[in-house]
Amino acid sequence: MNSIAAPSLVPVGTGQRITRLRLWHVPLTSDTAYYMADGKTCDTVETVVIAIDTDAGLTGWGEVCPIPHYLPAYARGVAPALQELAPVILGGDPVGAEALMAKADAFLPGHVYAKSALDIALWDITGQTAGLPLHALMGGQRQATLPLYHSITCIEPDEMARIAREAQATGITQFQAKLGASGEWQTDVERLAKVREAVGPGPLVYGDWNCGATTLDAIRVGRAAAHLDIMLEAPCATLEDCARVQSATGLPMKMDELAHDTASMLQAHRLGIMDAVALKLSKFGGLSATRRARDLCLHLGAKMCVECTWGSDIVTAAALHLGAATPPSRVLNVCDLSGYVSPRLAPDAPTRAAGRIAPPDAPGLGITVDQDGLGAPDLILD
Repeated sequence: MNSIAAPSLVPVGTGQRITRLRLWHVPLTSDTAYYMADGKTCDTVETVVIAIDTDAGLTGWGEVCPIPHYLPAYARGVAPALQELAPVILGGDPVGAEALMAKADAFLPGHVYAKSALDIALWDITGQTAGLPLHALMGGQRQATLPLYHSITCIEPDEMARIAREAQATGITQFQAKLGASGEWQTDVERLAKVREAVGPGPLVYGDWNCGATTLDAIRVGRAAAHLDIMLEAPCATLEDCARVQSATGLPMKMDELAHDTASMLQAHRLGIMDAVALKLSKFGGLSATRRARDLCLHLGAKMCVECTWGSDIVTAAALHLGAATPPSRVLNVCDLSGYVSPRLAPDAPTRAAGRIAPPDAPGLGITVDQDGLGAPDLILD
C-alpha cells in the first residue's frame, strides 16, 4: 500500500519584523494658492512622512497630508496615533498589509487618516519583499498611463480660463474648477462658462464647491450653466442636500468628502449622486481600505478619481498603483499631487506627460525618497 506524505507545514508570516518607525513633518507649498468655498484654502500645508524599517533591511514609506478644515484630520494628530499603535507596529510582520492593519483597527478604532500612512508603508515593504510593483499585487497593471485632471483655484474667471488653456496645452483634457470662494453664484456661472469657452467642447469640466454651497446657490449655478456640458462636484454639506441639487439641475454629480466609507458610498449611490467619486487614500485609511472602496465602485457603476487629499510623491505613487490596477473604463482620472507642490520628496517619482502619468515600475512604491532632504526625524519609535 502506497503511503502519502503529509504536506509540510508552512510557518505563519514571513519572519520579517518591524524594528523602527520614523516620522517627519514637511511643509509643502503649493505652486499657487488654492481658494475654495466656505473659506477653505490650500497654500502651505504640512505633510506627514513616515518610514518603517525592518530587520531584513527594508524601508517602507508612507505619507498623509490633511488639508485644514477639509476632513476630520490634522497633521499633528498622526504622531500621537502612531505612538498609541506602537505596541502593534513594532515587532509586527509588515508583509501583507491588511493583517497588521486589522490588528491596528482592533487596537485603536478610527483615526483612519493616521493609519493611511502606515498602510501605504506596509504595502511598500510587501512589494519590495515580493520584488514587484504594487500595481502587480493589486490586480495587475491595466493601463500603461493614466488620465490626469487639472485643478483650478477659485479666482477671477478670466484667470481661471487662462490656467485652463495652459493646462490644456500640456495635454490635459479634464478640468476641475473650484467654485464658491467669492460667495457670488453669478460669478461661479461665469467661471464655468469661461473655462468651458477656453477648452472648447469635449473636455470634461466640473465645478467643485468642496461641500461649501447652499442648495439655493448650487441649484442656481447648475441651472444657469447646464447648457455648458458640465458636472457638479460636492456642492453641499450633506448627501441629502447634494441629492436636492442633482434633482433640481439634472446634472451628473461627483462625490468627494461625503463618500468616505462603505455606508456613505452606498447612500450616495441610492440617492443617485455618485456618477463619479473621489477615492482618496486618507479618507478611507490607506491602500487596503481604498482598494475595497474601488471594488465597491466597480459593482455600483461609479467612475473613480483615484488620488489623495493632498501631498507629494509618496501618496501620488501609491494612488497611481491602485489606479493602474483598475479597469481603464472606470478610471475617470488620477492626480499628480506632487506636481502642485514643492519640495518634491522623491527625485525619481513620476511626472505628467501629455496629460497622463505612468505608475512607477520598480518594486513596492517604486520611488526613492530623498532622506537627506527630510533631515532629522521628528519622532522615532523603536
